[in-house]
Amino acid sequence: MATLPGAYARAVASHRILHVDELEFVPTRDGQRGIARLSDGLEHTRANVWRLPAGTRGVRHLEKVQEEWFVVLEGAPTLRLGEPPEPFPLRRGSIAIVAPGTALQMVNEGEEEAIVLIVGAPPVEGQAEYLPD
Repeated sequence: MATLPGAYARAVASHRILHVDELEFVPTRDGQRGIARLSDGLEHTRANVWRLPAGTRGVRHLEKVQEEWFVVLEGAPTLRLGEPPEPFPLRRGSIAIVAPGTALQMVNEGEEEAIVLIVGAPPVEGQAEYLPD
């Protein structure tokens, strides 16, 4: 079983306990958002925690195979779904489940930072289509 670096080092074979305030966020290529890569220590799902400062947005894409879950831990981001994109405002405690084949984009149009746990299964990579913003 893969181990999680840094704050995730409390992993044992049967379980892991993580706390959002202990996660290590790495800047993304855009230099604005941050990601705590939980997927590096998972075998059967993909999961990452995203930090979206006010005014930022994720990449618009369509997952061809993965079902994705969006769990809002902090803030109030908006999930843009479908074609054309329809906004679905979320708030802390919201859980959105998006079927494969659905165009999506997470944006933070609010004034507070948003932190979102995104889980996808099955744990495949390279099966997404990136769409114009």
